[in-house]
Amino acid sequence: MSKLKKLLKASQNIIKEPSLLNHVLNENLVREQDHGQKYPNLKTLPQLSFHELLGQNLDLEVDLFVLDGGSLPTDIALLKALSQNKKSYFEIGTWRGESVWNVAKHIDDCYTLNLSKQEMLDFRWNPRYAELHGILSKKNPSIKHLESNTKTFDFKALNKKFDLVFIDGDHSYEMVKHDTEKVFQNLLHDESVVVWHDYAFNPEKVRYEVFKAILDAVPSELHKHLYHVENTMCAIFVKGDFKTKVFESPKTPDNLFQISIKQNSF
Repeated sequence: MSKLKKLLKASQNIIKEPSLLNHVLNENLVREQDHGQKYPNLKTLPQLSFHELLGQNLDLEVDLFVLDGGSLPTDIALLKALSQNKKSYFEIGTWRGESVWNVAKHIDDCYTLNLSKQEMLDFRWNPRYAELHGILSKKNPSIKHLESNTKTFDFKALNKKFDLVFIDGDHSYEMVKHDTEKVFQNLLHDESVVVWHDYAFNPEKVRYEVFKAILDAVPSELHKHLYHVENTMCAIFVKGDFKTKVFESPKTPDNLFQISIKQNSF
């Protein structure tokens, strides 16, 4: 089919179903172009290796279900490694609870904030999806499960600052920007570390809707503390003097991860 015929066909489909236009506008390429207009000198974040960030190579175990919508082993390993010298943790977005479950092995003071089951059902989400939220993390009674929409949640009422914060809720531009602003306004002290999941679709493909939301929400004078952790889908806000790398895709590998898999019944 010629390009002209494809364009005409696409136009006809959009006329029949206008909502299809949203899919076109939300394509990552369009988001990248929009991002580039505002941040022409910051198309990607500088990359940090695990060794540079942690002062050593990764050497730890993580618990994962390895199911749809979850994190990479390296994403969870990042949180667990960061938690080893922290005392408090707050996350937005629980899903099955794998992230906070792993962090809680090192931090006793853990909070997770997520929509209530009833609110998910009110949004007409799959009841099974609503039922499975926190299926792992709720097995640890020390983890504090807060239920609310971040749009209405009173972050100030916590009256608490956290050492480590993980933002992994709704990944739309509007909500990433909103959640990030609330975190920076209410939950951080001078040495706090913030991690965003899904800054990238995979370790080599930036998710520009999320990236632009992060940059728009974090005060510009703090952008110098933003990085992409290599081999993960995560962005991080952390203060320090680090040696970074330039993002490249496709990337020439410089790390080989040894992964041992042990299956246990749940």
